[in-house]
Amino acid sequence: MIRFFRSGNPLTVLLLLIYTLLVKFYYLLHPVTYMADGSEGLLYNLLVRWLHVFTGGSPFLFTSLAVMLILLQSLLLTKIINHHRLFPKPTYLPAMCYLLFTSLLQSWNVFSPALLVNVIMLWVFSSITELYTRTSARDVVFNIGFALGMCGLIYFPSIIFCLLLLVSLLIMRAFRLAEWIIAILGLICPIYLMGTYLFLTNQMTVLRQIPNIGLSFPLITDYKVWGAMIACLLFFVLGWLLLQRPLMKMLIQGRKIWAVLIVYVLVAMLVPFFNVHFSPAYWVLAVLPVAMFAGNVFWSVTNETFANVIHFVVLAYMIVMQYFS
Repeated sequence: MIRFFRSGNPLTVLLLLIYTLLVKFYYLLHPVTYMADGSEGLLYNLLVRWLHVFTGGSPFLFTSLAVMLILLQSLLLTKIINHHRLFPKPTYLPAMCYLLFTSLLQSWNVFSPALLVNVIMLWVFSSITELYTRTSARDVVFNIGFALGMCGLIYFPSIIFCLLLLVSLLIMRAFRLAEWIIAILGLICPIYLMGTYLFLTNQMTVLRQIPNIGLSFPLITDYKVWGAMIACLLFFVLGWLLLQRPLMKMLIQGRKIWAVLIVYVLVAMLVPFFNVHFSPAYWVLAVLPVAMFAGNVFWSVTNETFANVIHFVVLAYMIVMQYFS
């Protein structure tokens, strides 16, 4: 099976659709509505209210929407990877890995602020990859900051991704103070515009809902969470180790993009700890960049039989956790 995803054939998209139905079937069979644990942002609450009216609060429709978002993200991730040639040849392995690893935990398949933020973060990551080739990047930096500000209105702790932007500027470009200031202005702009709108419509009390952030270090006792996180961390580390040799043959831009991805994973793993109420569901933010390293594991294993064995072991674990745990 791995050889089909290893290929960059556009027809592989049809196989990805079938694969999505396979790994997400349990969640479609046992749907839930949407995440509402008190850590949501203002825009997310407004969107959920609208969807609730439109869908009638149907759990199946909300879960189907979450699955479609995950499939869309996997395809967008593939497009970014193949455009920048982060692998020697076009491949759909990271897309497969994202679909597979998000299936390890049920809360990663629930319609949530994190899934919406992941869509924006794909655009943010794609824009960051372009910073190296730009002579002047002020417009790009402002747009990235603005997008991160929008993420903050959907899920406020995601504002911490501004660290990713600032570190990425250090990695991709020479230090320019003006670009850092413009990035911060872009970050503030959506919150300022929302505050202006609420002021003009006499809804200033709603403004208190925007800085929805906390700090928590919970004791995780759910073995499913531990299993999913250990699997993701294992493939992340293996993917990074197996990347060392081909990394030396890449162009400078490719090496810098992989360095940004390391920062992306580390920041995304920290974000859930700043929830008002901690939830491992928000670690799906880290699964997105981890999927690229997991894809590199399958790409680097040249023995097709061994690669398929690794894949089926993860797939079997996923099925056991879904149906028999």
